[in-house]
Amino acid sequence: MSNIELALWSFPILLFLIFVRIPIGLAMLVCGLGGAWMVYGNYMPILNQLKQVTYSTFSNYSLSVIPLFLLMGQFAALGGLSQALFKAAEAWIGHRKGGVAMAAVGACAGFGAICGSSLATAATMGQVALPELKRAGYAGGISTACLAAGGTLGILIPPSVVLVIYAILTEQNIAKLFLAAFVPGLLAAIGYMIVIAIYARLKPQEMGSMPPMPMKERLVATAKVWPVLVIFLAVVGGIYTGIFTPTEGAAVGAFGTGLAAWFSGGLNRKTLLGAILGTAAATGMIYMIVLGAGVYNTFLALSQLPQEAANIVGSWDVNPIMIMVAILVLYVILGCFMDSLSMILLTIPVFFPIVSVLDFGLSPEELAIWFGILVLIVVEVGLITPPVGMNLFVINSLSKDTPITHTYKAVMPFVASDLIRTGILLMFPGIVLFVLRL
Repeated sequence: MSNIELALWSFPILLFLIFVRIPIGLAMLVCGLGGAWMVYGNYMPILNQLKQVTYSTFSNYSLSVIPLFLLMGQFAALGGLSQALFKAAEAWIGHRKGGVAMAAVGACAGFGAICGSSLATAATMGQVALPELKRAGYAGGISTACLAAGGTLGILIPPSVVLVIYAILTEQNIAKLFLAAFVPGLLAAIGYMIVIAIYARLKPQEMGSMPPMPMKERLVATAKVWPVLVIFLAVVGGIYTGIFTPTEGAAVGAFGTGLAAWFSGGLNRKTLLGAILGTAAATGMIYMIVLGAGVYNTFLALSQLPQEAANIVGSWDVNPIMIMVAILVLYVILGCFMDSLSMILLTIPVFFPIVSVLDFGLSPEELAIWFGILVLIVVEVGLITPPVGMNLFVINSLSKDTPITHTYKAVMPFVASDLIRTGILLMFPGIVLFVLRL
């Protein structure tokens, strides 16, 4: 068996291990070590490789941004910032048709600006918004569906842990990727609100209502979100103006959200320990996946599969758009079974060399950034695609009286919105890149 055939066989083996519930990081580590052993023929080079990959992976300074962004999300939840965002949005648009659901999506977008995790955004906003949606008379299906879709804004709107990993894998500028993600993230939030508005007119019986709030109460609710605006402007503005690096910006954000949580009374010795332990557990899980992917991708590079695939695709007389569509469809399918971080770590070393040889009339940097944003969008589509979208199960577990089939039906218009937006960004790369080009 040739090295390339060995690499090809490793993919179904890896998917089988994931299917039998082996942790994804461990599954990639086992496949990578086993494949390298079969290539080398003995174990000594593998031990040297494991030592080198481990050191080179975790000595990367950029990886330190991950626990800081996760800690920022923990502090934001403790400080009640998620509830403040939802109450402010609800105060202004809650009385309109579908207004409370739109407020939930808007709050998810705001929380995503200080969180960076899709599942964390969905879970946190679900705890805040689901009781309000139920109290306002919204049906369980549309309530859970809008929050599952809104949760995807956690990594679409910067800062984003997945974009940090993509930047490291493809050697791109993290700040530029964050900047490029803004417009697609805002388009996603607007698209979800349009879906809710249409849904409210087609199925008004599933949408509740609430009385308008007096102007004084609206202003009071809006004033409570100032910590979010200050932290977001400090972190993002500081990064883009060059005052500090993304890692330093994450540290500033974690410190700022910690202060906000302390002043609000949500952060004390007990909750601080819980936030640190929660961050440590999530970071350990992510780093295990990163290590497993590093070993597995080293094996793939050793087999020459990515280079051979790039050469083959580069020789095809096929429209590059069709190749890109095929890659994105594969991401949507994988998203039904894997989390977004695992998909990025597993597939980018294979797909990025292929995309790099395609001619879209873009510079290498623009192509890498555009592809990264498209991938970011479609892996999140997988999180809300039935039957096994992870966000759907997270939100549905918080609403035990809502049958999962109701959530499946209600989420399909949101999936359609995502696919339409992906098609537009695929055909018009300038929408993603125009802010960078300014």
